Amino acid sequence: MWPEVFSIFGVGIQSYGLSKALALLVGAYLLGRAFTRIGYDKDLAHSIALWATVWGFVGAKVYYLIANWDNLSWHLFGGSGFVWYGGLIAGAIAVIVMTRRHDLPLGRVAGAMAAPLSVAYGIGRIGCFLAGDGTYGTPTDLPWGMAFPNGVVPVNVPVHPVQLYEAAGAFLIAGILWALGRRLRPLAVFGSYLLLSGAARLLAEVVRINPHVLLGLTEAQLIGIVSIILGVALILRDAFHPAVAPSDAPVGSESAVLSSHPVGR
Repeated sequence: MWPEVFSIFGVGIQSYGLSKALALLVGAYLLGRAFTRIGYDKDLAHSIALWATVWGFVGAKVYYLIANWDNLSWHLFGGSGFVWYGGLIAGAIAVIVMTRRHDLPLGRVAGAMAAPLSVAYGIGRIGCFLAGDGTYGTPTDLPWGMAFPNGVVPVNVPVHPVQLYEAAGAFLIAGILWALGRRLRPLAVFGSYLLLSGAARLLAEVVRINPHVLLGLTEAQLIGIVSIILGVALILRDAFHPAVAPSDAPVGSESAVLSSHPVGR
């Protein structure tokens, strides 16, 4: 656990914020490479990543405030307290606006973003682990159980380091998505992201301390199920529309590169 990485002129640099900045930089870099591979402008990819991140944080905070409406206070408006799914929704809206503005096919952009988004999420979860942000799991006597006595949310008994579970899962999912990107069309790749990330969240919640809200499931599990359903729907839609138009060719394929139109060059 390493809540403060270093200080500059007495100002502490927190691992939580640093991880989010690193997630943005790495995600933008990877998205830029994906855009270049399919013939789009990498600078536009960086802009999309930036705006998706900014509005993602806004959405994550708004979602958190709504979820804690009964206990609303000025303290909740601070630098902690964000909900991933709120960020995903707001970030997705930002991406839709950007693709419409620059006349890009949303399916191709979504497919290109899938793996970088998973990598960025994994980096962010490592930051949550270092900060001890309270998103760990139930007490455990397993060898890798960890206590967080100096965390943002202290806990003095060994618990499941769920943040590390989720980070490892996110990096594994990113690897799978990169492999699928050369075999599936972009919309199916994004569908695979929704399916895999939703399943990963379902599993992570098994050892998390969150209240059950419906049918013995937590709110995050319910949203994970919705994510899985949407992912399966996109994959099936791709399966039942097998004719590959040039703009729908798998990312990295020759037909995708030749048919893509550079933007802003």
